[in-house]
Amino acid sequence: MGALDHLSNIFDCSSGHSKLKKRKQLQTVEIKIKIDCEGCERKVRRSVEGMKGVTSVDISPKQSKLTVIGYVDPEKVVSRVAHRTGKKAEFWPYVPYDVVAHPYAQGVYDKKAPAGYVRNVQDPQMSHLARASSTEVRYTTAFSDENPAACVVM
Repeated sequence: MGALDHLSNIFDCSSGHSKLKKRKQLQTVEIKIKIDCEGCERKVRRSVEGMKGVTSVDISPKQSKLTVIGYVDPEKVVSRVAHRTGKKAEFWPYVPYDVVAHPYAQGVYDKKAPAGYVRNVQDPQMSHLARASSTEVRYTTAFSDENPAACVVM
């Protein structure tokens, strides 16, 4: 918040109370919701178009994805879509598989995910799949059959 905004809020005479209003920021909310037909698509679109602060709505029925851009609260968008449509709605749980270190590990790979996406999992149990350190790599490749010049003993 800049100095001019702060001063204008202090000297604002338009309201009777001195509570500062918290401004909402522009957000992109991605929601996973099953869309079977054009009627479902129309129902989902109408459920969020009327919300205060929504600037654009994009629906991808093939991916079962709804993208809402606007000055909104993400939790309220998901709850409104679920309430108005009667369908199960959740935040978009997928990320591109390039972002994840082990995209085919258990719990990350999802058959229902769209092509090129895997589930976004931040699980401490996945740490056992972490990449080997340089010393471990050096010792394991020293006796490798693929590199016969690495060890003089062989």
